[in-house]
Amino acid sequence: MTRYSGPVIDPHHHLWDLSLKRHPWLEQARDEGEEMVFGSLAPILCTYGVADYRADAARQNVVATVHVEAGWSDDHPLEETRWLDDLDHADGIACRYVARVPLHATEAPALLEREAANPRVVGIRDIVSWHPEPGKSFAPNPARMTDPAWRAGFARLAPLGLTFDLMLYPWQMDEAGDLMRAFPDTLFVLNHGGSPADRTAEGMALWRRGLALLGAEPNVRLKISDLVAYDNDWTFDSLHPVVEHCLASFGPSRCMFASDFPVAGLHATFDEVYGVFRRVAEPLSEDEQRALFFTTANDTYRLGLTSRGETNV
Repeated sequence: MTRYSGPVIDPHHHLWDLSLKRHPWLEQARDEGEEMVFGSLAPILCTYGVADYRADAARQNVVATVHVEAGWSDDHPLEETRWLDDLDHADGIACRYVARVPLHATEAPALLEREAANPRVVGIRDIVSWHPEPGKSFAPNPARMTDPAWRAGFARLAPLGLTFDLMLYPWQMDEAGDLMRAFPDTLFVLNHGGSPADRTAEGMALWRRGLALLGAEPNVRLKISDLVAYDNDWTFDSLHPVVEHCLASFGPSRCMFASDFPVAGLHATFDEVYGVFRRVAEPLSEDEQRALFFTTANDTYRLGLTSRGETNV
């Protein structure tokens, strides 16, 4: 057994500048002290830029990253990717983006075309996670994925070559399976291991069943990321079986490890997160480990890197 030491692609992290006043969920948490499913957001209610990410990831051989939309205000469409374009992309940081477009909006088709024209934009995320407790909900209603207007916007993704990052709760997985079958040409990327937020025996059983169900769909890949958000008092022994079920449901070739920093930093350091990943993956073959840390993300988000993590030109 050899622990992975090759190049790493981090396919899920966020950057933000709170002085721009473009992240209402963070501003509300700062002003009102509101908690979310992650708990208190107080430690991350500050600007998190490229230098901050670079410092956090410095010891993990990260050669490229994918920036995932960070809740930029819908009142200012397209601004987040333009802001990202002006950042320092040295060391491969934020070399690809998963952008945000509200798919139910009448202007969604035009916005999607504008985003797809940016060569760094490879996917879209429009969070569907709904929870009966408002502080834990990210979507305005529980029926987002069946809404005809939302589906009309969603239908534009595949023709534009865009993937869809899917963030939901386990009780929405049956509905998500229907969506995947309705759009077989769209590549889905399930976020955060399917968000096992309900840690009761019944809640974890629902998550395990739903994840296995989605793993049977051919057009979905899985990010194993920010599991500490749902297990704040985590240990290796508590995270290990969760990661193992992710791998059993999707297989290493369809999974990718990701940091979700700085959000995961509420409960673990970057090195702790990747330390768990490396330890869990250690019994796997070299090719399986490379898939988890590099290949799946490289293929899914069209980074075009060589096996050594270099730009393929």
